[in-house]
Amino acid sequence: MEMNVIYEDNHIIIVAKAPGEIVQGDKTGDTPLSDLVKAYIKERYGKPGEVFLGVTHRLDRPVSGLVVFAKTSKALKRMNDLFRNGGVKKTYLAIVQNRPPQESGELRHWLVRNEQQNKSYAYDHQVKDSKEARLRYTLLGSSDRYHLLAVELLTGRHHQIRCQLAKMGCPIKGDLKYGAKRSNPDGSISLHAWEVSFEHPVSHSMITQRAPLPNDALWQAFRSLLS
Repeated sequence: MEMNVIYEDNHIIIVAKAPGEIVQGDKTGDTPLSDLVKAYIKERYGKPGEVFLGVTHRLDRPVSGLVVFAKTSKALKRMNDLFRNGGVKKTYLAIVQNRPPQESGELRHWLVRNEQQNKSYAYDHQVKDSKEARLRYTLLGSSDRYHLLAVELLTGRHHQIRCQLAKMGCPIKGDLKYGAKRSNPDGSISLHAWEVSFEHPVSHSMITQRAPLPNDALWQAFRSLLS
């Protein structure tokens, strides 16, 4: 069974999600990544009956990169606590069509989610039903037309990176919902969950893993900028 497993032990499994895959089941009825991981575990280890798998966080459908799943209930509870309390450092890579006004900085906005539109709106001050959103970004380099940013999430809000970068004037390549000029051919957006780092929920050793870059020419052209 094709599954891009980046890391696995008895308690957690980290998988590289392809753009277009959904992490959990939704109204589309498409097979979610969580079901594929369950099937992989069942087949690889010959497990009888239902396989336990806990979803600790999600990525938007058009986004690629690392997803951490829990293989035990103990790991799920502790991973949920880590995510809730800021114990998981997540670094994303974003290709944007405009150069940011500064080479690095911290963005702070208040986001309001519109459920009907499945979209968030960013404000410079607190408004009704808003939630604070913070991230740090660094410009890693540029091509003739595009710019590569490293983004560290400091909070976890709906469409946070997409919305905040667009508010800064730097919509993500391919992200029509947030102001990109054109879509990507495969329907993805150029946002990649690149690195995750956290204390293992059971062994307490530090885990740091990276996802391979998407296999297209633009991403590969930026490869040399990553240490």
